[in-house]
Amino acid sequence: MIIQLNHLILLILTILRCHTAATPFSIIQQPPLSISVKDFGAIGNGIDYDTLPIQSAINACSSAASARKPPSPCHVKFPPGKYLTATVHLKSRVILNIHKDATVLGGTNIQDYPKEQERWYVVLAEGEDDVGITGGGEINGQGLKFVNKFDKRKNVMVSWNKTGACLGDECRPRLVGFLGCRNVRIWDVNLIEPAYWCLHIVRSQNTIVEDVKIQGNFNSPNNDGMDIEDSNNTFINRCNINTGDDAICPKTSTGPVYNLTATNCWIRTKSSAIKLGSASWYDFKGLLFDNITIFESHRGLGFQIRDGGNVSDIIFSNIKISTRYYDPLWWGRGEPIYVTSCPRDQNSKEGSISNIKFINITATSENGIFLSGSKGGILSNLEFVNINLTYRRWTNYAGGLLDYRPGCQGLVKHSTAGLMMEHIDGLDVENVKMKWSEDNSRRWNNPLEFRSSTVNNISFLNFHSGLYSG
Repeated sequence: MIIQLNHLILLILTILRCHTAATPFSIIQQPPLSISVKDFGAIGNGIDYDTLPIQSAINACSSAASARKPPSPCHVKFPPGKYLTATVHLKSRVILNIHKDATVLGGTNIQDYPKEQERWYVVLAEGEDDVGITGGGEINGQGLKFVNKFDKRKNVMVSWNKTGACLGDECRPRLVGFLGCRNVRIWDVNLIEPAYWCLHIVRSQNTIVEDVKIQGNFNSPNNDGMDIEDSNNTFINRCNINTGDDAICPKTSTGPVYNLTATNCWIRTKSSAIKLGSASWYDFKGLLFDNITIFESHRGLGFQIRDGGNVSDIIFSNIKISTRYYDPLWWGRGEPIYVTSCPRDQNSKEGSISNIKFINITATSENGIFLSGSKGGILSNLEFVNINLTYRRWTNYAGGLLDYRPGCQGLVKHSTAGLMMEHIDGLDVENVKMKWSEDNSRRWNNPLEFRSSTVNNISFLNFHSGLYSG
C-alpha cells in the first residue's frame, strides 16, 4: 500500500511539473478557429515577401480568439508553399499552423528585422500568452546565406556589426523567440538553418517543446539549438537536435532558471549537447535531464559557471554519450562530462555547484571526465552512480589539453586522465566501470587524477578500471 501511494504521489508530481504549460491548450472545449494566410493575400512563392499578409492574419486571429467566450486559441494556417518574410510578431492565443509541405523563410537583409538587435527573430512573441507553433512544417532562417566563407573547421559568418547595428561578430538574427511569454507550446515543427540561435525562450513561464526537429549547419558558430534563458517551468520532450553549437543551453542573465525537464531527446553537436552557462549571473535549480542520446558531440554534459550564479539539485539520468575531438577552435575536448566553476574574468564572482547526480550513464569518448571547481567556487556533493565509461581515440586531432574556456585558464597542456578533479568537497562514486584502449603512445596516463589539497571527502565503492581490446 505504501509503495502504491508513493507511485501515485510521484505520478501526480510529474504531471504537475511537466505539463503545466499544456493546460491553456487542453481545457478548451470549443473547436479552434482557423485563418489562412492565403486569405490575406500571401503568395507563397518564396520570392515575394509575405510579411504583411502573415501579420494581418495573426492580428485578425488574435482578435477573433480574444472575442470568444471564453477566449480560445486561433490557428493561422500556412498551406503548402514557401513564405518569405521579415520579422512577424506572434500575438496572444495564436498558434502558427505550418503545413508539412510549407516553409516560412526568414529574410536575409538587415532591413527585414526591427531596429533593436534584441528583436532580431524571424518569428517573435513578446509578452504574449497562450501562443504556439505546430503543423509539421518548417521555419527556415536561411543560415547558409550568412556564411561569408565556408570552412570545415569553423565557418566565417556575415556580421551586421559593419552597419553599426551592434558590436562583435555575432550580429545575426535568431530564428524563433518567445520573450516574456506565458503558456508557450511548440510541437511537431521543424526549425532549420538559423543564422544564429535557433529557439530562444526568454523570461517565459510554462513552456512545452515537443516533437521538434532542429537542424543547423554543423560548421557554423553560435548555431545553438535551444537557449532557455531566465525561464521557469520548461518541458522538452522527444526532440531531435543536430547543430553546430550548444544544443540545449539553460542561461541565467537577468533571473534564475528553475524546473526545467528535458527527456527522450537525440542530440549531435560540434559543441556541448547540454550546457548550463556560460551566462550564469543567477541560479539554476531543479533541472532534470533523462533518457537522452548524445551522438558524436564535442562535449556531452557541461557546466560553465562563470558569473557568480549558483547551481543545485540537478539530475542527469539514463543517458548514452559518445564524444570526440573536432577542433580546438570549438570549446570542448571530447569530455563526456564537464563540470566547471571559475570566474570569467577579474571582475566576476565565483559561483558554486552542489547536489548534482549522474545516474545510469554510458559513455564512449576520446577524453575523460573533467570536474574543476575554483577556490571560491567549490564543487560539492556530486554523485556518480552506475556509470560505464569507455575511453578510446579514433580521430587524429591532438590531445593532451584541458579546456577551461571561456575565461579562467584557457587551454592548458595536460596529460589525459579518466577522471580529473580539483577544488571539490564531497564526491561519491558508486558502481563505475572505466575501460581504456590499449595505446602504445601512452596518451592514457591515470584513471584518477587529483590533488589531496583541493579534493576532500571523496568515496569510491565498486570502482573498476582496466584495459580492453577492440
